[in-house]
Amino acid sequence: MALSQSVLPARQILVVDDDTELRHQMAAYLREHGYLVQEAADGAAMERALAQTPVDLVVLDVMLPGEDGLSICRRLADEGGPAIVMVSAMGEEVDRILGLELGADDYLAKPCNPRELLARVRAVIRRLDEVRGGGAPRGRTYQFQGFVLDMLRRQLRAPNGTTILLTAGEFSLLVAFLDHPQRILSRDQLLELARGSQADVFDRAVDVQISRLRRKLHACVETEIIRTYRGAGYLFDARVTRP
Repeated sequence: MALSQSVLPARQILVVDDDTELRHQMAAYLREHGYLVQEAADGAAMERALAQTPVDLVVLDVMLPGEDGLSICRRLADEGGPAIVMVSAMGEEVDRILGLELGADDYLAKPCNPRELLARVRAVIRRLDEVRGGGAPRGRTYQFQGFVLDMLRRQLRAPNGTTILLTAGEFSLLVAFLDHPQRILSRDQLLELARGSQADVFDRAVDVQISRLRRKLHACVETEIIRTYRGAGYLFDARVTRP
């Protein structure tokens, strides 16, 4: 029998922000809603916290003393680290897109409403649960163009056997494509399939995540697997098998 939501283990969150008052407010609000929350004022403190306790998600400010949030975001994403929700006073769309390009799973402009932060955190963690096995039979694998995607381990192996690290958003999109190969999917359809109808993200975020995923696949094979159809959407151009 599946466990009910009320008895699932609490998720670990790390809030990284040098604004002490704001950091305490965000952490307190998340704790009130059942999350286990740690705090850090900069990248060095974040590293110490991560070394002590693995976390599921990092709420990460862009403007930090020392190593800035964008650099930290890139590093965590490249290492296959926890999911990331970025927060920043720089709320322009170009800044949001940059954060997503570097591997963030979502992006909020400051000052952010605590309820909106909670909604974004819940949406990202829900996607994490789905790609870690909650939405698919445990142990299921996909094969395409020499790649192997292991749903249980949330791991993509390239044709040469190396492991390709994917963010939660990239993983969700890849699974959506693998479930619907050789079919043009619009942005709205991809949002629905990969993130759920309650996800509050803008269309451009899909383009950014697909661009990152496409680069990672194309670095391993010469064939263009994800094709763009202007005004229509994207098509996953590969034969997919499920051993």
